[in-house]
Formats: sequence, C-alpha cells, structure tokens
Amino acid sequence: MERDFFDNIVVVKRSGQRVSFNDTKVALTIKKGFDSVYEEYDEKIVNKVKEKVLDYITKEYEGRKTIGVEDVSDAIEIILQKMKYNEVYESFKGYRERRAASREAFVVKQQHKFVKAIESLGLKSANEENSKRENANVDGDGPMGTMLHFGSTVSREFAKAYLMDSKYSRAHDEGVIHIHDLDFWAMGTTTCMQIDLNKLFKDGFSTGHGFLRTPNSIASYSALAAIAIQANQNEQHGGQSIPAFDYYMAPGVLKTFKKEFKQALYNLIEFEGFLGFINFDKIEEVINKLTSIEFDMNLFEDFISKSDKLKGIFEESYKLAINKTDRSTYQAMEAFIHNLNTMHSRAGAQVPFSSVNFGTDTSPEGRMVIKNYLLATDAGLGHGETPIFPISIFKVKEGVNYNKEDPSYDLFRLACRVSAKRLFPNFSFLDSSFNKPNLVEGDFTTEVGYMGCRTRVLANVCGPSVTPGRGNLSFTTINLPRLGIKHGIVLGERTKADMKAFYKELDEVIDLVKGQLLQRFECQCSKSRANFKFLLGSHVWLNSEKMDNTTKLRTVLKHGTLSIGFIGLAETLKALLGEHHGESEKAQKLGLEIVKYIRDKCDEYSKEYNLNFTCLATPAEGLSGRFVAMDRSIYGKIKGVTDREYYTNSFHVPVYYKTSVKHKMEIEGKYHKLTNAGHISYIELDGDTVNNVDAFETVVRIMHDSDIGYGAVNHPVDRDPVCGYVGVIKDVCPRCGRHEGEGVEMEKINCYDCCGY
Repeated sequence: MERDFFDNIVVVKRSGQRVSFNDTKVALTIKKGFDSVYEEYDEKIVNKVKEKVLDYITKEYEGRKTIGVEDVSDAIEIILQKMKYNEVYESFKGYRERRAASREAFVVKQQHKFVKAIESLGLKSANEENSKRENANVDGDGPMGTMLHFGSTVSREFAKAYLMDSKYSRAHDEGVIHIHDLDFWAMGTTTCMQIDLNKLFKDGFSTGHGFLRTPNSIASYSALAAIAIQANQNEQHGGQSIPAFDYYMAPGVLKTFKKEFKQALYNLIEFEGFLGFINFDKIEEVINKLTSIEFDMNLFEDFISKSDKLKGIFEESYKLAINKTDRSTYQAMEAFIHNLNTMHSRAGAQVPFSSVNFGTDTSPEGRMVIKNYLLATDAGLGHGETPIFPISIFKVKEGVNYNKEDPSYDLFRLACRVSAKRLFPNFSFLDSSFNKPNLVEGDFTTEVGYMGCRTRVLANVCGPSVTPGRGNLSFTTINLPRLGIKHGIVLGERTKADMKAFYKELDEVIDLVKGQLLQRFECQCSKSRANFKFLLGSHVWLNSEKMDNTTKLRTVLKHGTLSIGFIGLAETLKALLGEHHGESEKAQKLGLEIVKYIRDKCDEYSKEYNLNFTCLATPAEGLSGRFVAMDRSIYGKIKGVTDREYYTNSFHVPVYYKTSVKHKMEIEGKYHKLTNAGHISYIELDGDTVNNVDAFETVVRIMHDSDIGYGAVNHPVDRDPVCGYVGVIKDVCPRCGRHEGEGVEMEKINCYDCCGY
C-alpha cells in the first residue's frame, strides 16, 4: 500500500473544513459499527477491515489530493459487504441514514431554536455510559437520573459543537485526551471544593433557598455540615470535601458540654436544696467563659469552697455532662454518616460525593469528635453495611498521632482498627516531603486536605497556600500509552524507543491540553455571582467575601487548580521498553522522567499565566477502559499494553504484578511529589485484617516512610448473597445469622429489607 498517498491527501468534511487524513478515525468508525452489533468479537477484525478500507481508497482515489468524508464512509460500507460482515454493514448503513435525516432536521430546521434553548437551560452532557462511570453515585435508573443523562448527552454535544475549538473536541473523540465532565462545560461549574465550615458556621449561611442560623450544639454542627455538602454539590460537577472536620466540629462539642454542664448542675443543686443559697447566674457566667471541656475545677472555687457537698455536686455534674456530651457527639457523627449515605442532590439523582479529613486536632473536643466519628464508621449503617460516604481520611502527623508517645496515637491506632474492618479511613501524611513545606505549625488551614478521589490543593501562585476555600477547576487526561505504542518497540518497527519523537508529541499534547483548560477557564470566569448562590453567595470560595455584583469571577477562581492528568504509565513503559517500572530500575527512571516532564510543563505554565497549573495522577475509572478499547482497535491486542480491559491507574504498579508492599510503595512514592494536583497509592491485602491491626499499622507506616502523600489499604469485604449484609463475615453473618451454605426464610429477608429486624 502506498502510505505516502495518505500523508498527502486531505479530507473535506461536510462543513467544508479540510483536515489531514487520519486512519485512527477510520479504525474508530469501524469499531463503532462492530460494537453496535456484537457484545464480544475479536478486535483484530477491526484492523483487518481498516487495512482493506485503506487499500480500497488508495486504488479508487489514486491521483486525488482530496477526498470527501462521505467517500470514506462509502468505502467502509463497501469493504464490510465484501468481507461478508452483513450485520455490521446494515447497522452502519442504517446509522448513516439516520444521521443524515437527523442532521437535516437538526441543522436546517431547528438549529437556531435548539441552540437558544440549550443556552438558556444550561443542561448537562456526556453519553449515558460514560456519565455513569464518571459519576458512579448517580442513580441512572431513576427518573431524575435518566433526565440527567438526557441532558448530559445534549449538553456534551453542544459544548463540543459550539463552545470549544474543534481541535479539542477532535482530540477527545479520537482518544488522544479525555476532557473530564465535558457535559458541565456550558454551566461553567468547577470540579471540587474544600469547604471552610468555620466561615459558614460563624454567622450562619444560605443554601439559596433559606438561611440557616449559627449552630449551637454538636448535633446541629453535624447536620449543617451535611447540608453544606449537599448544597455545594448542586453547584459543582465534582466532589466536596471538609479539610479539617475535627477542628470545625470541636466548637459544637464545647457548646453541647456547656449546656449539659449547666443543666446537670442546676438539677443536682436544686435536688440537694442549694438553689436558694447560691447565685446560679454567676455559675453560668463562669461556664460561658470556658474554652475547653477540660478545666481546673478551681474556677468554681467561690462556690465549692462553701461546702464539700457542693464540691461533690460539681464533680458529679461534670461527669454527667462529659458522658452526655460524648454520647451526643457519637449520635451526631452517626447521623452525619447516615445522612451522607441517604441524602440526595442534583434533582434527587445523586448521593453527594463527599470526603472528610481529620486527625490532628489534639484538643479534648477535637479528640472526642475523631473518636466518635471512627466508632460510628466502625458500627456501619442500619444493617451493618460499610458506609461508602463520606470517604474519610485520617491525617497522620509526627508529634501528633504517629508515634506511640504522641498525644493522639490512640486515635491513629483506632483509625487503623476501623479501616481494617471498614476500608475507611484512608490515610494522608502531613510529613511527606511535598506536604510539609507549606505547613505552618498551629495553623490547620495549611494542612493538606485530600478529596476521596485523590485531588489536592495547597500551593498557590495567586495567594495564600491553604486548603480551605479552594478546589480543582477542571482537569484533562493524556492517553500516555498511545504515545508509548507509537514511538516504542512493541509494534516491531524499531528495536529502541524513539524518545525524541515521544517527547515531541507529548509536548504537543500537553500544550493542547493547556489551551483547552484555559478556554474552559474563560468559560467558567464568564459566569456571575448569581450563578453560584452557595459557593459565592455564602463565601465558600477563598476571598469570595470580597466580591460584589460587578466583580469578575477570575478574582476568586484563580485560586483553584487547572490540572493535566495522565493514565497508564505502566503500559506506556511496556510499550517503550518492554518492561514497566515495577520490573526494572531502567523503566522506573524513565517513568519518573516522563511524569517530571509533565510536572515541569505545569510549573512553566503556572509562571507564564499566573494560574495554578498542576500535574494529576488521574484515577482510572471508566476512562481507562475507553482509552484501551480505542487503542486496541487501532493497534490490536499488544501483550502487556492493550491485552486487558483497562489501563493501569496513573503511575501505579499494575495490580497483576506480584511484589512486596515495601517495593510497591518505594516505587510509587517517588511519583507522589511530582503529582501536586493529587495522587493515591493502594495496597491490596488478602484475608481478614480485623484481627491483625499490628500488620495493618505496619503497612500504613511503610506508606509514611515511602514519602506517600495519600494512601489506602484495600482488603476483602464480604457480602452475604442472601440478606445483603456488607462487611467482614466470618463463620456467621452478623445480620441474619446464616452460616455459609445455609438458606434463610424469605419472611426474614423481607423483614430485614423493610424494617431491619
């Protein structure tokens, strides 16, 4: 075949736009035809059909300098018929006919009306399958979830057609990059937020539908925290996190204690007949000035010195108040967890994707919050299920909770015990080489906070390096394995990777992503304060309290991050070298070099544009499957690269590669400091870890010593197939009492489902 023919030919699109011939698009078009007919098929067929189509075009259009896009589609139809793929041919032909009819109706007759409707409604986008994977907690089967998917599909196509440069939409459609949450482009929403609850609690806040007063008990503190998360999700397309949950909740504990102490004192003093001989107003004045639930009882010397009986009343009242406050705190934490697993946002279709960070408040009130939050997590939901939300993150810090002599080591130990049973909390490490430099002792706002998915914000070229009030604006992921395949050794076209060409194309793709992020940023900045009544009206975004109705959003959004992500480093290295970073030092060196290249470009853009460009270790989710399916259609099944249904999560050592915990963490730890937009490392443990907390803690300590920023330990969590209990099941299910292999009466199961008994 004359490949030079395709280097020189130009494809004329329906719009008249002239573009270079791209055989990748031919392969993807053929793949869609096969996907529409078969659930499973040998993907080598796609390549065979593509090659036949290219042969046909070369012969039929020899001497031509241009070819129409419809000519290419005609060629595909002809080859499908010749190769006897009749069902695919019929499906492909029918699709073309429907698209032609739809195009005429949409473009010619209703384009103006449709575009205006979308502009006014601001609907969302993305096809149903991708949106389900990108927002896994959307109930796609419910009516509101279905409506969201309809809107998502429309909005996505609208954004690609009218709001972004065509080079960005083409790169997305061809699998060169993946623009996350593309369906929300038109709305100008941002990805995620670290919510400063202190700011909201200080004077109360509005959700846009009513004003909520300043909370005055730990119960109302936790309730308003859940409401804040729910309200926040309605104005963003990503997750919501609380960066210092223990610090924010601690004042609620103190307020509750003061009420309980006053009530207990009043009851006992009255019961013992002292009420007429003591000035209770004076006692209340002293209690109102307390700054901690732990204090010197000599503060009440003027009262207890009068009588040993009174001294005993004060001591007994204190014990009662502490116990009741502790119980109230547990109930508040329990309610918070239950709320976030049951409350809905976004038209009732989605449970808020929520995270909480805690662990470093060593005040008695903060410690009480941490302890009871962990105990409530340990207890599980109504049927003992493991709670999915909020994703809890225990902040580990030397001098606070890491060492056995630290004041809150007992809480770190409790966190390990609970995580060994419930998978959560995960662990973040404030002493890591990249989290510690920004930390100001005594200022918890400078402690890094993570989103459960891995996103982080800390350093800031536009203002203070703090976590609260900031979040990611948007992020886009590069398909690294494709670059590795094109310029590596796996196709057999060379014996040594062409790294010069690899970096040249990587540089072009990074620059493309930068331009796309900036274009989306301008769309976000074009919105007004009125579009975000909670985020801006309640001053959630950093410095938003300084805004008025004329202030441009850029003044606050500039504190967020614009992130360039990557996926499949392991497969990239396999394609380039024949081995991944877990297998050799050579591959590890190259892997670090590639990720550092992306990070260095982000740092350059930060200086050039005075915006926070950051490097993200993208989570896999549905994206990894999307990329690998496309690349397999183009290049076939390549061992160690495209032979699985996914690309490996960011820089992770592949899960199928057997290695030690220590080695895995040593390899991955070096990438955490390069990925300043976010990262996570997982350890997969076999068996029940509940009874081996020492081993679990050892794993967390290995993470700490490997310079990990954020880590999680995964282990088997059982599900009873009969009653549905989720958790660790040993010999007997804790919910229904069933032994392995036994059945349970249907009456019991129905009763469990309706009332839990």
